[in-house]
Amino acid sequence: MDKKFLYDFVPIRDLKSMLEEVAARNPDHNAFLRKIDGEYRGISYGKFLGDVNALGTKLLDMGLKGAFIGVIGENRYEWAAAYLAVVNGTGVVVPLDKELGVRELTYLANESGLSMVVYSDKYRDVMREVARSCPGIKYLVSMDEAVEGELSFESLVSEGNALIEKGAGDFLDAQIDPLELRMLLYTSGTTGVAKGVMLNHRNIAFDIAAMKRILRISSDDTSLSILPIYHTFECTCGFLTMIASGGTVAFCEGLKYIAQNIREAKPTILIVVPLILESVYSKIMKKAEASFIKKIVFKILLGIGGLMSIDARRKLFKTVHESLGGRIHHVISGASALSPKVSKTFERMGLIVLQGYGLTECAPVAAGNREAFFKHGALGLPLPGVEMKINEPDRDGIGEILIKGDNVMMGYYKNPEETAKSIKDGWLYSGDYGRVDKDGFYIMTGRKKNLIITKTGKNIFPEELEEYLNDSPFILESVITGSEKDITKEDFIHAHIVPNIEKIKESISGRIPSLEEIKQIIGEEVKKINKKLPVFKRIKIFHIREEEFEKTTTKKIKRHAKND
Repeated sequence: MDKKFLYDFVPIRDLKSMLEEVAARNPDHNAFLRKIDGEYRGISYGKFLGDVNALGTKLLDMGLKGAFIGVIGENRYEWAAAYLAVVNGTGVVVPLDKELGVRELTYLANESGLSMVVYSDKYRDVMREVARSCPGIKYLVSMDEAVEGELSFESLVSEGNALIEKGAGDFLDAQIDPLELRMLLYTSGTTGVAKGVMLNHRNIAFDIAAMKRILRISSDDTSLSILPIYHTFECTCGFLTMIASGGTVAFCEGLKYIAQNIREAKPTILIVVPLILESVYSKIMKKAEASFIKKIVFKILLGIGGLMSIDARRKLFKTVHESLGGRIHHVISGASALSPKVSKTFERMGLIVLQGYGLTECAPVAAGNREAFFKHGALGLPLPGVEMKINEPDRDGIGEILIKGDNVMMGYYKNPEETAKSIKDGWLYSGDYGRVDKDGFYIMTGRKKNLIITKTGKNIFPEELEEYLNDSPFILESVITGSEKDITKEDFIHAHIVPNIEKIKESISGRIPSLEEIKQIIGEEVKKINKKLPVFKRIKIFHIREEEFEKTTTKKIKRHAKND
């Protein structure tokens, strides 16, 4: 690592050559770990490359050159192989959100013009219903055992291998144009309708190479694939970056198996969203605060940890590290803001949490904290080769974050109007507001679409107030809104709050609280927070919710959904 805290790494031209080179260097090394009969078993790089080549060869034989091919399913080996078989010489891959219903999937299938869909058993009924309304879909491929009307992943790979043995070389010899559309990713969207983000090999390869310059990842590393793999954050960072490093990807069996799978796979790197990390943090704190003595001891140990080396902290908090498999050296957090309190606590326990920033439109990472140069609560520094700036900053230095680099998308699919709004003179207008500190770190203040402007022209970022609220042990989550213009002539800030009932119960000797007690406790918390805020930002009205807010698959609250 040089004085700029960057590692050396050879640029990547495209994903096809990337996989071929990694597999040639170490064909017997495990590319993946997947659960079979209750235990993790490996799949080598040689096997992976062979399956990708065989499947791609068969797809070309079926006349699918240039076709749009959808992939939907849980995080698994067949998903990864299908993805690269499509982009490395066949056509355009369209990763589909497995949480969507028939109506939304039908729209996306018709919008993108799918010719084939590859899916797992769990999504068979949904995709067969979608196919009935999408005349363009010619082939249905099951990742599992095929039934009538389907082809199986396994049989296509077998037939592809037979074609290669007979001399078929169209896929093997395919030349990749790094600037050609190869990935069509539909944004999950917290504020509106999904748009198709067009990406190419250069976008993804550039992003991988840039991340490899700020993160220490090698063939000795293993990641646990937890986040939905169709989402660009997990796909680029958790899957493709690990493959580029010659590392191993272990597939998590599902959210309820995270703790178990961590102990079994013993990952060295975790890639998560804040909600997952905050859940781990809460469990650790709950154990530490089981009694007054434990709470005091834990606080003392955290204080001592702050004065020690990382290795010494790991020994001091050995139990915590063992519960996380014992080998994790870094946690990468993205998709939404992480509480600095959480990352600071983990650092004192010897676990470095690095926050990154990006959008699907940036393939997705644009900035990140570096291993030896990071700040809690900051988005990080622009990736090497990426330019960022604040557009028209106000007197506090806050403005819209603009991004330029080879990771920026080609545009929105069939939507030149939205493309023209988002990309101007080569700069991507992120829709995020932020500022830059004296060390060049970007700090996000909120989303442009969420901004509340008072009648006196004051700007209020809901995310800032939500961070204050969510820092309270008695508040699980919150959403800040402004008053409806047709209801009042005054500016009122409303807080919609989901209380942490378990914590409230603990505060009143374990009793189930009444609504009035909940309101009283939350009201006191709001008063404490208001004292820290200027008058125009103070919360005037709060509403108690019984149910959590509807969220995207990366656990961001859907603000446009009817959450009231």
